[in-house]
Order: sequence, then structure tokens, then C-alpha cells
Amino acid sequence: MNNALKTGARRLPAVPAFAIRAAIAAAALGLALWAQWLAPAGGSLFADEWLRDRYIRIHSNNTPEPRLLVVDIDEASMAELGPWPWPRARLADLVEILLTTYSARAVALDIVLPNPADAEGDQRLSLLARHGGLVLAQAFDFTQGGPFELRQGRLAGGRPGPAAGGVPATGYIANQPAWADAPHVGNIGFIPDQDGALRRVPLWTSFEGRLYPALSLALISCCGQSPGAAAAAPVLRRVRFERDWSAFTVVAAADVLARRIAPASAAGRLVLVGSSSLGLGDLVTTPLSAKRPGLGVQAAMVSTLLDQQQGRATAPWPGRWIGSLYALLSVMLAAWTLPRVSAALSVGLLAALSLCWLTLAYLISLHDADFSTTGPLASCVFLLAVAVPYQWQLSQRKSRRLLDTLRQYVAPAVVEQLLRSDLADPLAPRQLDVTTLIADMEGYTTQVEALPVGEAAELTRAFLECLTGPVIDQGGTLDKYTGDGLVAFWGAPLPNADHADLALEAAAAIVLRVSALSKARVRAGKAPLRVRIGIESGLAFAGDFGTAFRSIYTAVGDSVNTASRLEQAARDLPHDIIIGAGTVARARRHHFLPLGERLLRGKEKPTTLYTVEARMDISTPPTTPRDLPEHAA
Repeated sequence: MNNALKTGARRLPAVPAFAIRAAIAAAALGLALWAQWLAPAGGSLFADEWLRDRYIRIHSNNTPEPRLLVVDIDEASMAELGPWPWPRARLADLVEILLTTYSARAVALDIVLPNPADAEGDQRLSLLARHGGLVLAQAFDFTQGGPFELRQGRLAGGRPGPAAGGVPATGYIANQPAWADAPHVGNIGFIPDQDGALRRVPLWTSFEGRLYPALSLALISCCGQSPGAAAAAPVLRRVRFERDWSAFTVVAAADVLARRIAPASAAGRLVLVGSSSLGLGDLVTTPLSAKRPGLGVQAAMVSTLLDQQQGRATAPWPGRWIGSLYALLSVMLAAWTLPRVSAALSVGLLAALSLCWLTLAYLISLHDADFSTTGPLASCVFLLAVAVPYQWQLSQRKSRRLLDTLRQYVAPAVVEQLLRSDLADPLAPRQLDVTTLIADMEGYTTQVEALPVGEAAELTRAFLECLTGPVIDQGGTLDKYTGDGLVAFWGAPLPNADHADLALEAAAAIVLRVSALSKARVRAGKAPLRVRIGIESGLAFAGDFGTAFRSIYTAVGDSVNTASRLEQAARDLPHDIIIGAGTVARARRHHFLPLGERLLRGKEKPTTLYTVEARMDISTPPTTPRDLPEHAA
């Protein structure tokens, strides 16, 4: 047999509970920080976008947008004027009427026309794009790793710029080559999130060394206004969707061509021309609806940029920093609280923290579009899934150990307090200030010698019940039984400032119970009973002492020994309760009578003895009272 089998496998050192708690807290905080600062945009991790979409739906409104007009080539217009595609001359008529008759500031076509059509219409649209305030559209493809590169038509409206200044594109669908010199052309291509929803629009697109603006930027620039801070980074801008589709003034293209709309409905406005027709397939998923016209996304982006340009946007908040700080405070609070409360309260705390964050996140979402709405929630869920079960396991382990050790001799209330405490080992020996009570029956041997075995056992059981009940009722710790008596103490395993008074109250209750038992025996023609009690307070080592074969929770020290000597001194005194100076000094609710001094066994100096002021003993006083001799051995 090898040496390992002879000596037993060596156990790995146990990881301290505080280290595991710290690791769990660090992981929970790291999860929130990663979500705030490192998670990729547009990801579906932690349902962040799902929650933000709900906030957008709550906050969106139907307040009219007076700066923008949407001209819709809808089903009614195609039913009246003919199916798509329309002649280019008709589109030119539409743009000219908007710019002249209705005094629009600029018109943007949310339509790409890659191939030439009727020459007159193409020529008129070209002139309008160069000189008349018309913004054309082109669509970039942002698919990475596709099987082929999409290149149709000829790009326009670009400017030299670094690749880092825009979102890189891999292909495009542009307008016919004859329009390549148009000065104002905007991108209408987009990058959907992983769930297919359109939440962000690339303000600048990078392709082959040139930068191309979004249609919304090109429209604002076309009318002579600089987009200013609205065109700054990030180049992939979140659409705020503060206004729902019904907030925009939408008119049918056929009504514009027939001049059926009021002139004031378009005067001084920017105009977007596009289609909501199902037949043209320009429908996208947005936070507000599963089927929203792409024209509505462009309108929302123009409105967002105009708000920022004109200073109407709400003041920005540092959402990521607020979320990180909230996660830090939540994790710290949970790390301190979870070891000290029950699993149910732990779950309630995490639920309350989550609800508070949901409210705060809604307020932040009105001022910051790029923070993680669910980072702190992820921390709470992680703590719920890991920290609460771990703490429950520790509590169960501690409960089993405490119950196995203390079930027989510690008051239930004390056990409950120990289970709620955060002591790593509440049974480990510690020096504590305790009060020890030692009690036994006077003349026990004489009493039981004359009784049958069954009656002697019943007398012992009844007497010990008189002693034990008051000890447990007053929160004492039952050390051991001594045949006809017991040893108990207060102030351990949990410190208690009232330990002296609790021991005295237990002693008084013991005397009353023994008195009642004695009177019942006298009525039955049996000998009376008397209890002797010694009480002393002082420092003692209290803890789980013993060996690997057997251990017991007990207290050892000079005050414990003194209590034993005081109990022995009670046999020579007419008082049932003899108290030491240590208890007298610590008691707050009792008054005492000094009984003089006596040299107790094992002591070098005389000890002053006391009893409680009110007579609580039940023994019959002798005919001639016994005076306490000073310095008696």
C-alpha cells in the first residue's frame, strides 16, 4: 500500500467564504461594466434593445412636426395616376410644384433611379438636382463577406475623407451616370440590428477613400444650413423615434400634383418624397412598429438632426457612467446584505434594485441613446442566480452545524441569532464576558436512596425540568447536567449586555418552580426539596472544546469556578441564591444584600458574597438563624 493510502489523501485548503463572495461580486460588476462599455452596438445581449424599444414606445408622441413634409407615393396615388414606375417627367413635375407652388425649402427623393428613362424627365431632374434644391438618393450595401459586390449606377456627392470617418460599405446602388455630378446626394442604406430592426442610421459612409452623407444630412445641407454638431461622431447614429409616424404631415403625391393641398402645408418645410406602398416593398421593422415605411425612418432621422442642430434636443446625460455607478452601488449593497438576511429577503432586495433601475433607466433614455439599459439588471440576475444560492448553501451548512451542536442546550432564539450572524465560525472559542449559573438539589443522595429506581428517576427528571425551563426561557446556554443539577451561562455564544440580569431572573424562576414542586411533594407526604444556586460573572473562554471524537460547547475560566464555589457555599447559608461580586457589578435591574466575606476553596483571598434583596428561597429557615462567619473556610 503506497504512502498516500496510508496517510490519507491530502485535502486542498478550503477557499474562504469572503473570497468567494468577493469573486461573485466582482463578476456581477464586471458583467454590468462590460455591457456599458464593451458590448457591440446592435447586439441582442441581455435584451438591451428590447427594453429600450419599450421605453421608446412609452416616450414617443404625436406632437406635430412643423419643419418637415412627407409626400407619399401611396396606393391611392398609384390608383389615380398609374402604377410604379412613374415617368420621370411626372417626378420632375412633383418636385417643381413643391419647390415653386408650395415654396418648399428643399426636396429629397427617397428613391434610387439607377437607369435612364424618358430623356426630358431625366434632364429636368438633373437640372433640379444641380440648381433647384433637389436631393437625390443612393443606397450603400454594408454586408460583409457577401458572395459578390453590388455595384449599380454611379456614386455621387462624396468627398475625400479617412475610412475611419464613416461606416465602411461593400457595395452600392446609385443613380444613372448622367447624374454623377449632382452636388447633394444622400445614402438611404442602413444596417439592421441582429434582430432585424432598424435603430441606427450611418450618417457617413466610407467607400473607396471617399465619405458619403446620409440622406438626412444631405437634405439639411442642401438648403444652405450646416448640420453642425448634428453631423459629429458617432457616424452610426441611433434614430431616437421621439415622434411617431402620425406626428408627421403626410400628403399623397397625387394631391400635390393636382394642387389639392393647402399652400401653407409645405411652405418653408423640408420635403421627403417616398412610398409607403406595400407593392414597392419599402417597409422596415422599427422600435415603434414591425412594419413601418422606410420613409418614416428618414423623416425621424431628419427630425432628430434638426432638434440637435437647433438646440431643441434634451441635455445629454452620462448614461454609461450612471449605469456603472448604479451597478457598483447595487453590488456593494448586495454583497453586504445577502450574508445577513434570508434568501427570501435577498430576492426581494434584488427585485427592488431591479425595479429602481428600470425607472432610472427610463429617465436616462430620454437624455442618452447609447447606454446599456440592462447592464445593472444583468448584475442583479447574476447575483440572483449565483450569490443567493451560494449564500443559501452557506446558511444551510452553518445551520446544520449549529443545530447539531446547540440543539440540546441553547435557547432557540439564540440559535436563530447565530444563523443570522455573519460570524465565520460562531462556535470557535472566544473570550467573552459571561455570567455562569450552577444549581443542584440539596440532599439529593439522601432523597433518592429511600426511593425505588423509577421514582428516583422521575424525581430527577422533574427537578431538572425546573432548572432547565427558566434557563432556556431567559436565553441561556445549557452547558451540561451534573446528575442532580446543571451548569448554564449567558453572554455566549453571542455577546449580551444583559447577561447578568438574565441569569438572575432565571435563578428567581428556578426557585419558584422548585418551590411549587416541593409543595406538591409535601402534600403527597414526601420530603421537601431545596435548590442551591451559585452565580458569578466575568471573563471566560466560551467555545466548542473537545477532540475529534467528541466535543461540547462550554465555558471555562475563573468566574465559572467561582460560581461552583458559591453554589457549594449555599449549603451553609439560609439563602438559595448566592451571588458573586462580578454579577453584582454587572446587574442593572436587581438589588442585592451583602452577606459578608468567605474564603472559598481554591481562593487566596476572601470573597464577598451577596444574595438578592427580596427573599426568593423556599427552604424553611432554621429556628436559630445561621450567621455567616467572617473568613470561614
